[in-house]
Amino acid sequence: MATSTPPDSPQSPDLTPRQEVLETLAAQIMAIDTMIGLAQRSIRVFDVDLSTMGWNSLARAEKIAAFLRAQRTSRLEIIVHDTAWIERSCPRITHLLKYYAHAVAILRTGEEAKHAMDPLVIVDDTHFLHRFHIAQPRAAFAIDAPDAAKPLIERFDAIRASAEPGLSASVLGL
Repeated sequence: MATSTPPDSPQSPDLTPRQEVLETLAAQIMAIDTMIGLAQRSIRVFDVDLSTMGWNSLARAEKIAAFLRAQRTSRLEIIVHDTAWIERSCPRITHLLKYYAHAVAILRTGEEAKHAMDPLVIVDDTHFLHRFHIAQPRAAFAIDAPDAAKPLIERFDAIRASAEPGLSASVLGL
C-alpha cells in the first residue's frame, strides 16, 4: 500500500480498484463518504463511539438515508463500545435508526471485544477503511478489493458475535 492524498471527491465516486494508506482523519472522512456513495447492500461500522469521523454530518446522514431508501434489503450495522455519544450528540444517526428501524442496527460490544481499538467501515464486503488504532490517524483504504476485505469482514463478524443490544428505535418501559 502506498501513502497518498485523499480519495476522490464523494460527488464522483471512482470504482477503479485501489488500495492506499491514508495519513489524516480528514482523508478518512472523505474516504468513508466515498464508500457510502458506492454502497448497494450493506454498510458495517465498528468504532469506539462514532464521535470523530463525521457520522453526525448532514451530508453523510442524507447519503445514508438515500442508501437505505434505494433497496429494501439495504442494511446499516453499527457496533460501538459506548453508545452515550450517539444518544447525546448524534441526532442524525438516531433519526435514521427511528425511521429505518428495519434496516439499521446499533449494537454495543460485548466483553470479549472491548479490547478492539481498530475502527472499521466495510461497504458491500468489497470496499473498506481500517484505521490501525484509534490513537493514531493512519488507516488502510480500499475500493473494489474483496480479497483484502475478507480478514476485516471476519474481524467485524467476531466483534459482532459478542455484541449486545445498543440502541433501539423505540423507547419501551415506563
